[in-house]
This record gives sequence, C-alpha cells and structure tokens, in this order.
Amino acid sequence: MRWWWRIRVSEAHLKALETQEDAAARKAAKWQLLRRLYEQGYARADILNLFRFIDWVMGLPEEQEEALWQEIHEYEEAQRMPYVTSVQRIGERIGEQRGLREGLFDGITLGLELKWGAEGLRLLPEIGPIEDVYLLRAIHEGLKRVSTPEELRRI
Repeated sequence: MRWWWRIRVSEAHLKALETQEDAAARKAAKWQLLRRLYEQGYARADILNLFRFIDWVMGLPEEQEEALWQEIHEYEEAQRMPYVTSVQRIGERIGEQRGLREGLFDGITLGLELKWGAEGLRLLPEIGPIEDVYLLRAIHEGLKRVSTPEELRRI
C-alpha cells in the first residue's frame, strides 16, 4: 500500500468518528476528503478505490448522500474529470441493495426451514415479493424471537 493511501484511509476513519452524530458535518468532511483526491492528481484507479472506502466508512442518510453525489457530479463536469459518474454510482447502489436483499432472503429462507420446516417455508410466497430491505431485515431479526409462523407474519 502506498504511504499516502494510509494517510487518506486514516483521515477518513478519523473524520467518520468525529462526525458520527452530525450528518451535515460528515457530508462536508466527506466532500473535503473526496475533493482532495481529485486535487492531488492520483491515478484514476486509486481515486475510485479510495472513493469506495470513504463512501463505506462515512455513510450518510440518503438525502445527504444524494446531495453529495450531485456536488461531485457538478465538480467532475466543471473539472472535466468523470471518475465516478452518477450512473456508475446509482448502479453500485442498486447492486448493493439487490445483494443485500438476496442475502436477507436466503437467511430468512434458511431460518424458516430450520425453525418450522415445511410449515415455515409456506411463508415464502408472502415474503418473496418484498423489496424493502428494512422490512426484510426486521423479518430476519424477528425470526430470532417469534415462536410461530403467525407471529412472524405480523411483522
């Protein structure tokens, strides 16, 4: 790992800790770190990898995240540096959500089968169409504490 990588990773981690309770400050700090990547003249692959790390460690509420990506897009257009396009970012988000949904669904399927066998698996036609990751996460967590398929259905 290059020495400057360690510095950028450390900066991102420290800023994430400093801004845990303040989404606006986190957004500003995240943008400052990301903009510095452009300004330092790093290679495209390095910028994209650091983007991914900073994005992961400094998560934002959806509204703040969208505003930040709009700023990035405008900056890229002004600087003529399209390293991370909006389309690429949206595609990554959709892929992440799809993967998370599939993982939760697989976990729920296994939990239903282990806990109630065929009776539990009868819930799958109701759960399968659910796209909301938060609801799937609630169902997954609910499997730990409910006693019957009917109790799970109420979630």
